[in-house]
Amino acid sequence: MRARLRVVVLLGLLALLAACARQHRADPPPAAMQTLKDAEAAPSDWNATTPPASGWVPVKLMDYWNKRWPQHDGVVWYRLHWNQTDANAPIGLLLDYACMADEVWVNGSLVYREPSLVEPLSRSWVAPQYFLLDRPVLHAGDNTLLVRVSGLAAYQPGLGTVNIGHPEAIQARYQQAMFWQIHVHFLNFAMSAVLGVLFLMFWLLRRRETVFGWYALTTLLGAGYAWNFVASSTWPLASTDAWEAVNAALFLASATTFCVFLLRFCELRWRRTEAVLLLATAVALLMALFMPHVMGPWRNVWILPTVALYYAAILAFQWHALRTPRADLRVMAACLAVPVLVSLIDLLVYLEVLPSGNNDLGAITSPLTLIGMGFAIAWRFSAAMRRVEGFNIELQREVDVATLRLSDTLSREHTLALANTRIGERLNLVRDLHDGFGGSLLGAIATLEQSPPSPEATRTVATLKELRDDLRLVIDTTTHEQDTDLAGLLAPLRHRWSQRLEAAGIDSFWRFDGLDDCRLGAARSLDLQRFLQEALTNVLKHSGARRVDLLVRHAHGQLHAEVRDDGRGFDPSSHGSQGAGLASLRSRASRLGGLFHIQAVPGAGAVLQLDCPTS
Repeated sequence: MRARLRVVVLLGLLALLAACARQHRADPPPAAMQTLKDAEAAPSDWNATTPPASGWVPVKLMDYWNKRWPQHDGVVWYRLHWNQTDANAPIGLLLDYACMADEVWVNGSLVYREPSLVEPLSRSWVAPQYFLLDRPVLHAGDNTLLVRVSGLAAYQPGLGTVNIGHPEAIQARYQQAMFWQIHVHFLNFAMSAVLGVLFLMFWLLRRRETVFGWYALTTLLGAGYAWNFVASSTWPLASTDAWEAVNAALFLASATTFCVFLLRFCELRWRRTEAVLLLATAVALLMALFMPHVMGPWRNVWILPTVALYYAAILAFQWHALRTPRADLRVMAACLAVPVLVSLIDLLVYLEVLPSGNNDLGAITSPLTLIGMGFAIAWRFSAAMRRVEGFNIELQREVDVATLRLSDTLSREHTLALANTRIGERLNLVRDLHDGFGGSLLGAIATLEQSPPSPEATRTVATLKELRDDLRLVIDTTTHEQDTDLAGLLAPLRHRWSQRLEAAGIDSFWRFDGLDDCRLGAARSLDLQRFLQEALTNVLKHSGARRVDLLVRHAHGQLHAEVRDDGRGFDPSSHGSQGAGLASLRSRASRLGGLFHIQAVPGAGAVLQLDCPTS
C-alpha cells in the first residue's frame, strides 16, 4: 500500500513538473524583446480624458499606486518612453497587468479602451493585453506610451511591466501569460465546478456519506471564488466593492467547508468548532450582501484569518494523518502538502513581501487534490466491497442460524398444537362433567333439600355441596380464558368461601394486592386455589376460630399467600399434626415451585404461608 501511495504522489509531481517545463520551453529569447520598467505616474480624477500637465513622479514597474497615494480612488496615468530604431516593421506590445480598468494610447493615438472605466469597473488585470503596432501609430525614434488606469486604492491598483519587441517573441510571451493568468485559472474553475457537481450527485444518492457532501460544497464554493480570476466584469454585482466583498465571503465559506470536510474525512465531529466557523461564514455572507462598501475595502480582515485557518486545518490534518494508519488519509495529506507549500509563495506575493508577479502557482497544483480524492474514493470503495463480501458471509451465517431457529419454531408449534389438542379434549371433558355429572349432582342436592329434614339428609347435602364447589373450582379454572388474571380467578373462590365461613360463624377478611394482570396459567392457578381451599378447610374443620384473614400479594415477580386464624392452634412438630391436609398443602407448594411455612402455637392460632415465583 505504501508503494502505491508513493507512485500516485510521484505521478502527480511529474505531471506538475511537465506542465511547468512546457511553459519554460515557451519562453522567448531575451534578445527578441525589451522589458520597460521605468515609468512616470500622475494621479487624476475619474473623468479625466487627457493626462495632467504636472504632478508626474518616476516609478518602477510593477507599481501599486496605493503605496504612494493610499487614499486615491480614481485614475492614475502612466507614461513610458522607448526608442524605436526602425518603424517600418511592426512590433508587439504586451501589458501583463493593469488593475483594474485601462485605456492605452501610443503616440497620442487610442489603441485600446476598456468597456467601463468608471464604476462598475471592468477587470483588465485578469488577462494580459497584446497589441500589434505599425505605422502610422509607430514612430521612428522616441515613442510614448500612455496607460490610463482606473482603480480603487483598497484593491492594489497599478500597472505591471510592459514588453515590446518582435511580434513573434511578444506573441509567445503573451501565450505564456495567458496560460498562467487565464487558462490555469479557468481550468481550476472548470475542474472545481465539475468535481462539485459530481460529488454533489454522489452525496444525493448516498446521504450517509456526508464527507462527499461537504467536499462537493467546498469545490462549488471554490469554483465561485476561482471565477474571480477569469471574470472580466463585476456582473451580476453592481460595484467593485460588492464583487470583492462577495469574493472574500466565498473564500471564507470555501475554507470553512474545507475544514468540516477534513473533519468528516478523519471521522471526527467538533460540533462547537464547526458551529463557530459556520456562524462566521454566515456573518460574512450577510455583510457581503448588505454592507459591501464596508466589507469590500476591509476584505483583508476576513481573508488573512481565513488563510491562517486554511493552513492550520491542513497542518492539523497532516499531523492526524501521520498518527493514523489509514492509506487514504496519508495520500490526501501528501497531495495537500505540495499545494500548501506552493501557496505560501502566492501568499507572500499577495502581501507584497516577494516581488510581484501574475503566475498563480497555487492554481496549477490544485489537480493534486483531485488525485488525493480519487484515491480516497477508490480506497473507500474497496473497503465498502470488502464490507459487502463480509456481509454476504455473515448473511449466510445468519440464514443458517435462522433456518435452525425456524426448525425449532416449527417443532415448538407442533408441540403447542398437541398441547392445544389436549386442552381442547380437557375442555370437552369439563363440559361433559358440567352438563352430566354437574347436572346430576345439582338434581340430587335439590331432591334432598325438598325431602323431610333429617340428620342423615343434612350431612349428605353438605357433602354434595362440597363436591359441587370442588367441581366448580375445576370447571372455572379450566374453562377461563388464558388472559384472565389471578384477581378474576380468585373472585368466585372468595364468594363461595365467604358464605361458607359466615354460615359457620367465622368472620373472614380477604385482601388481594397487585393481582391485576398477574397470570399463573391454568394448572398453577388451580394449584393455588387448591392450596387456599385446603387451608380454609382446615380452619373450618379443626381450628375452632372466630376470625380468619386471607392475604394474596404479588410484587416483583413473587407471589405471597397467607391464611391466618385465631383458633386453638397446634404444635407443628407433633406427630398428630402431620395429617393429610398439611401434606396436601406441601405438595401444592412444591408443584407451584414455592416454599411452605407454618407458624402455629397451641392456644394461639396458626399462620400458613406460601411464597412462590409467578413464572
